[in-house]
Amino acid sequence: MALSDERAAFYRRYNACCNAHDLDRLGEFVAPDVRADGEGRGIDGYAAALRGWIEAFPDFRWELRRLLVDGDWIAGHLHDTGTHRGTFRGVPATGRAVATQEFAVYRIEDGLIAEVWGTVDEVRLLEQIR
Repeated sequence: MALSDERAAFYRRYNACCNAHDLDRLGEFVAPDVRADGEGRGIDGYAAALRGWIEAFPDFRWELRRLLVDGDWIAGHLHDTGTHRGTFRGVPATGRAVATQEFAVYRIEDGLIAEVWGTVDEVRLLEQIR
């Protein structure tokens, strides 16, 4: 299997883990000292960020729309959906369904996500729950 195919399969497994909300398995995919958006978060900080989304939107899903692999880099375009059941960015639960776009770029090192840069259209999401 070509390296790009291996990376794509790895990312799809990671995405499935996130969609299952199985954060206890993140260590299979994310380096202990992972950096996110230029900051050293470590895997605990990384998991806490995902947990925040899941607590606010318990049915949150990251639907992979596009996936590009270039050596040790993976880029994903995702369509995110969920139902607002917990406080998000200071907004109490509304019960409203949300949908937004996300773009993320990951660097793989030693078979794990070592770095991620991402952006979510939170403005659009907040408009849907206010």
